[in-house]
Amino acid sequence: MSKHLTILTGGSRGMGLAMGQQLLQKGHHLLSIARKTSSDLKPFTSKSEQLLQWEQDLAQSATAAQRLRTWLTTLKSSDWASITLINNAGVIPQIAPLSQLPAADMINALRVGLEAPMALTGAFLGATEDWEVPRKVLNISSGLGRRAMASQASYCTAKAGMDQFSSCVALEEAAKPHGAKIVSLAPGVIDTDMQVQLRSASSDDFPDASRFVQLHSAGQLTSAQDAAERVLAWLERADFGAQVVADVRNP
Repeated sequence: MSKHLTILTGGSRGMGLAMGQQLLQKGHHLLSIARKTSSDLKPFTSKSEQLLQWEQDLAQSATAAQRLRTWLTTLKSSDWASITLINNAGVIPQIAPLSQLPAADMINALRVGLEAPMALTGAFLGATEDWEVPRKVLNISSGLGRRAMASQASYCTAKAGMDQFSSCVALEEAAKPHGAKIVSLAPGVIDTDMQVQLRSASSDDFPDASRFVQLHSAGQLTSAQDAAERVLAWLERADFGAQVVADVRNP
C-alpha cells in the first residue's frame, strides 16, 4: 500500500497547522487532534477521507489516549505503508515565577505538554505493536527543555521530560522485532503566538523578555511554514531515530 497515516496533535494553528497542511499536500492521511477543528486544513485535501479532525482537550490525557487506542484498533495494518504520531501540542501558562503561578495553570501545562504526549505515545505503540510497517513517533521538544529559564519552569520541565521519556521509549522499542523509531526534536525559534507571549511579557516577570524582543527585531525567527518543512524533512530522514534527542539546527 502507498497510503501513509499521520496523527498530529495541535494541528489547528502555528507550526502544527503548517505541518498538517504540508502532510495533506503530500497525500498523507491525517488525523488532527486539537481543542478546535480548523477550516484551514480542508483546502489541502484531495478527498474527504484524507482528513479526520477530533476536538479533544489534551489536558484530559487518559480520555484522549483511550480514544486514540480504540480508533487505531479499527484499522488494518495492511492498508497502510507507514504510521506516524507527531506530538506537537503544548501550552505556555502565565509567564511568572513558580511562586506566583496558579497551580491550575502549572498542572494544565504539564498535562498538555508532557502527560498527554506520554499517554498518546503509549496508546499508539500499544495499539500498533503487531504492525510490521514503519512506525514513528516525533515529539516536538524545545531548546528550553535543555536550557533553564526563569519564569518558564512548567514549559521547560515539560520539554525536558519529553526528551527523557523519548530516550526511555527508544530503548524499549529497540528491543522489539518491529519496534518504532522515536525522536524528540527541537524545531528552532519559530514566529508563533508563543513568541508573542514571551516578548510581550513584563521584564519584572520574565527576565529574558528582551532577548525574545531582539530575536524578533533581528528577523531571526523562522516562519511556521519553514519550520514545519524542516521538521517534516527530519521525519523523512533514513536515519530517523538514530539520534533520539535532536535539534533541527544541528543536523
